[in-house]
Amino acid sequence: MESTEAAFFDLDRTVISRSSSFALSRPMFRAGMLSRGQLLRGAYAQLVFVLLGADERRMERAKNAVLKMTHGWEQGQVEELVREVVIDLIDPFVYQEALDLMAEHRAAGRAVYMVSTAPDEVVRPIAEHFGADGVVATRPEIVDGRYTGRLAFYCYGRSKADALRELAALGGIDLAGSYAYTDSATDLPMLEAVGHPCAVNPSRELRKEAEARGWAVLDFGRPVRLVPKSAKPSPKVSAAAGLAALTAVVALWLYLRARPRQRGADRGTGLSPREAPETRPV
Repeated sequence: MESTEAAFFDLDRTVISRSSSFALSRPMFRAGMLSRGQLLRGAYAQLVFVLLGADERRMERAKNAVLKMTHGWEQGQVEELVREVVIDLIDPFVYQEALDLMAEHRAAGRAVYMVSTAPDEVVRPIAEHFGADGVVATRPEIVDGRYTGRLAFYCYGRSKADALRELAALGGIDLAGSYAYTDSATDLPMLEAVGHPCAVNPSRELRKEAEARGWAVLDFGRPVRLVPKSAKPSPKVSAAAGLAALTAVVALWLYLRARPRQRGADRGTGLSPREAPETRPV
């Protein structure tokens, strides 16, 4: 079998500037699949990821929480909901730089794959929209058409790299000539599996590691709109957007409430900033 090269793109915060799975929480709430409390906890968890990044402990807690929520869900209902709204929900959060890179790799004859810890049901419609050749993603265990709350395959860390090697063996992919793009240090095994690793919008830990190893580092900062502005959003997406804004406000309030309160700048007067006399430069 003639070997080929490939480009493997992590999805969240590499191709898109947000969490693909979290984006679906609002439509799932509307569909009765999530409670309001679960929605707010998800918003708070997303805020923590944005502020502190992902590590093994946070990822494990997030995984267990998601598995608990999905127990008993109907696979068909999830797939239908995801395909109906996912492209609208990630718009306009797709990095133009990622789209350009995909086009360059295709022009060079390389296959393009989406690789993500997110569930296959979420990743596959997005990958198909981008014209990707395939996906490597987390697969939930399903029995009699329903989620069991367990995983058939968890696409994370070394398991993600193992899945790439298995795919390469089956598809005749030359990993030494292939490329990988990701933002997270948890994907170091995936980057080590290819000949051309690249850190994209990297976490502090990954940036330090990439610089030490001489890997390429890219900073994407141009999210673009996939759907024309003139296109009228569906009622579901409009409602989801409104709920998203409310959720973000509540999550931010929870975060700020947990922080130590800052005292007035002038402790000697005992006055709050509003009560303190105005000072002007002489």
